[in-house]
Amino acid sequence: MIAHCAQVIHVRAAAPATTYAVVTLTSCGTQVAGPWRARVGRNGLSSHHREGDGTTPLGTYRIGPIVYGLDRDPGVRFRYHRLTCGDWWDEDSRSPTYNEFQHVACGTQPAFGAGSEALWRATVAYRLFAVLEYNTARIPGRGSAMFLHVDTGHATNGCVSLPRAELVRLLRWLRAGATITITA
Repeated sequence: MIAHCAQVIHVRAAAPATTYAVVTLTSCGTQVAGPWRARVGRNGLSSHHREGDGTTPLGTYRIGPIVYGLDRDPGVRFRYHRLTCGDWWDEDSRSPTYNEFQHVACGTQPAFGAGSEALWRATVAYRLFAVLEYNTARIPGRGSAMFLHVDTGHATNGCVSLPRAELVRLLRWLRAGATITITA
């Protein structure tokens, strides 16, 4: 594999209203893995995603520099953070740390609220996940916590999910600069 080639995760849904998609991986414009069945938002996909609307945002996004999970590092090239009690994703659009990972002391209620996720409690979905750099400007209400995570057997709240084996393969393949493109 040529190091400077673009890595792209393609998520293609047959229609905006579906909760299923197909994922393929390309490098240098050549398919290297997939197609794999994926799940997307419980209300489909949207180019006007809003906080809590249950849609997966259409578009192209970079993959964040840290992979997270409850499991041990499966051998990713990114920095890896193993989740512990007190690890949250701030989904409170009034918070100064909106749409960011935060750690508070275990057992302590964070200052932010509004449906923020206690990441260590999502024992299926967050075995492993990568962050989609969606709403990095942190515009209140635009949406937060967009992840590529382990499939739970159901549509997501707006993330993209894959069966664990495919997700592990994808995460081991990724390099800095990779993007995800979501289309319908």
